[in-house]
Amino acid sequence: MRTRLLGGLAAVAAVGATALVPVAHAQTTTPIQHLVVIFQENVSFDHYFGTYPQATNPAGEPSFSPAAGTPAVDGLTPSLLSANPNSANPFRLGRSQALTCDQNHDYTAEQKAFDGGKMDKFVQNTNSPACSAPNYSNPNLVMGYYDGNTVTGLWNLAQHFAMSDNSFGTTYGPSTPGALNLIAGQTHGVTATSGSTTGAVAGGSVIGDPDPLGDDCSGSSQVQLSGPNVGDLLNQQHVSWGWFEGGFRPTSVDNTGKATCGAFHYNSGGVKQGDYSAHHEPFQYYASTANPHHLPPSAPGMIGQSDQANHQYDLTDFSSALQSHNLPAVSFLKASRYQDAHPGNSDPLDEQTFLADTLNQLEASPEWAHTAVVIAYDDSDGWYDHAFQAPVNPSMDSATDALNGPGVCGTSGSPLGGFQDRCGYGPRLPLLVVSPYARTNYVDHTLTDQSSILKFIEGNWGTGQIDPTGHTSFDSIAGSLGNMFDFTSGTRAQPVNLDDQTGQVIPGVTGPAGPAGPTGLRGSAGPRGPRGPRGAGRLTCRVRVTRRRIRVTCVDSTGRKRSGRVRVQIVRAGWVLASGSGRLHRGRAQLVLRTRRPLRAGVLTLVASDATGTATQAVTLGRS
Repeated sequence: MRTRLLGGLAAVAAVGATALVPVAHAQTTTPIQHLVVIFQENVSFDHYFGTYPQATNPAGEPSFSPAAGTPAVDGLTPSLLSANPNSANPFRLGRSQALTCDQNHDYTAEQKAFDGGKMDKFVQNTNSPACSAPNYSNPNLVMGYYDGNTVTGLWNLAQHFAMSDNSFGTTYGPSTPGALNLIAGQTHGVTATSGSTTGAVAGGSVIGDPDPLGDDCSGSSQVQLSGPNVGDLLNQQHVSWGWFEGGFRPTSVDNTGKATCGAFHYNSGGVKQGDYSAHHEPFQYYASTANPHHLPPSAPGMIGQSDQANHQYDLTDFSSALQSHNLPAVSFLKASRYQDAHPGNSDPLDEQTFLADTLNQLEASPEWAHTAVVIAYDDSDGWYDHAFQAPVNPSMDSATDALNGPGVCGTSGSPLGGFQDRCGYGPRLPLLVVSPYARTNYVDHTLTDQSSILKFIEGNWGTGQIDPTGHTSFDSIAGSLGNMFDFTSGTRAQPVNLDDQTGQVIPGVTGPAGPAGPTGLRGSAGPRGPRGPRGAGRLTCRVRVTRRRIRVTCVDSTGRKRSGRVRVQIVRAGWVLASGSGRLHRGRAQLVLRTRRPLRAGVLTLVASDATGTATQAVTLGRS
C-alpha cells in the first residue's frame, strides 16, 4: 500500500451477491475515466480565497508564498477590506480561530443579505455572532475570512491545478438544495413527506434541510422527491458509480433490520460529532437510488455495481475499491461531519486532513493517470462574499423570496419548468479541479454552478440530460467546466503530496508522473524529485515492522510535554508506502501503520509532521 486507507476496511457479508462480470472502462468523450467529486460544506469563495494569493504569514503558522505568475482572482480589494458596504469590514481569521460558529444560510436570509446585488446586509441577515466554546465567536463573525496560512492545502492545490473564481450555488439556501442540484439540477418534485416540513419545503421545492424519507438514520422531518437523478442516467448507460459518505455504515441493526448510524469522531475542539448526516446524502431522497437500511455491498467487487447497496456506501468502501483497483467511473465523496468543513462541527484544519489524505491516496494509485477530482461545496453557510450574479432562474414566492423586495427574486425571465422557490444562482463558492489533465496554476472565470458538475458527467459518459424536453433541470443552462482542463497540449499537471497537518507540499515525496501508456493505463513513473530540506519539526521517531504492521513511536526531541496531531509517512524511492495520523500526548505519540504487502527491510525515509513543522529522517526497518 502506498498511502493509508481513509478508514478501516470492515468485512461485509456476501448476502445476495451476484456474479460479477468484468466490465471494460465505459467509453468517455475525454481522457477522464474516473471522476471523484469531493463535496464539502458551507464555504463562500471569499471566506477561503478572498485574499488569494497573498497570505499574511504570521509567525507560528504555515507559510504560503505564491509562484511567480500566479493569476489574480476576483477577490477582496483594498477598498472592500477597508471601506466595505456592510456595517463591518472583512477581517482575517487565523488558525486558532478555525472552529467557528455556524452562520445563517437559509434560503430567504441569504437573499436579504444580497440586497438586490448590493451585497451589503450580511451582518443584519446571516450573521451568527455567538455560540458555545470551543467555537470562536465575534460580533461580526460573518465577515471573517481565512488565508493561505489556514487553508494552506487548498491554496497549494490552486497553485498546482485549476480553480474557478466565478462558480455559484445553483440556488440560494443550505446543504440539501446544493446536494440535490449536484445530482439532479433540481430541487422541485417533493411527492411525500413525514413530520413537519415548515421552512424546509415551499411550493413543492426543497429550500431547507429535511431528511430523506425512510432513511433509518433520518430525523423527524422527512421528504421524498420524484424524477430522475444522475445515478439513474448512469445506470441506464451501465456506468459504475457510487456515493460514499462517512458514517453511512450502521453501528448496529435491530431485529427488524433497522440501522443505527452511531459512528462518531471528536473534532479539533475535542467535541464529539456524529459522522453521518442524512440530509447530506442526496440519492437517499429518490426511491430509485435509495439504500434506506444502509445495507453494505454484497461483495467488495460489487462496489459501483447494482446490488443491495444500490450505489450508496460508507466512505471506507471507497478506499476498498481504490486499493483493489475497482474504482467506480463516478464517485461522490462526503466526509464525516467532523471533517466536512461545516462550521460548528468542523473547521478548515480537520477538512484539510481529509482532503490531503484522500488526494495523496488517489495520486499514488495507477488510476490517477485518467482521474479528475472536483472539490466543490454545497452552500456558503451565509459567509460574506462580494460577488453577485443576477438570477438566471427567478422565483416569485411571496412567503420566501426577498432578493429584490418582498416576494421577488430576479427581475427577468421565467422559472425553469414554471417551478417557484428555486431562485438562483445563489452565493459564490470555491471550485477546484485536481487532475493530470487540469490546467496548472490557472483561474477560470467561466460562469458555472453546482449543476456544471452534473453537466460534465452527462457529457463525458454520454448519458443525456436529466430532462431533455422539459428543461426543468439547471443542467440545461449550466456553464462548462471544460476551460479548467487541458486535453490537447500533451502537458500534464504533476501530482503533489500534501502534509495533512500544515497543508504544505511535502518535497521529494512524489516524483513526476509518467505519461499515459498507449492502452490508457498509467505509464512508467518519472524520476524521483529532489529531496526537500529538512523542516523545522522537532519529532524524532523510531520504527519497528512486524509482518504488515509498522509501529512508529515519536517523541518531542526538545523534551516538551506538549500535545497535538502528528502525521507520519514511510517513503521509498519517492513513493509513500504507508502513512497515518495520531495524537501527540505529553510529548509522545504511538502510531500503527498497515500495508497490503510486507515491506522489505532496509533504509527508508520517514517524514514526521506536526504543528512545529516537518522533519525527515532515514530509518532502518528491522523485523521481529
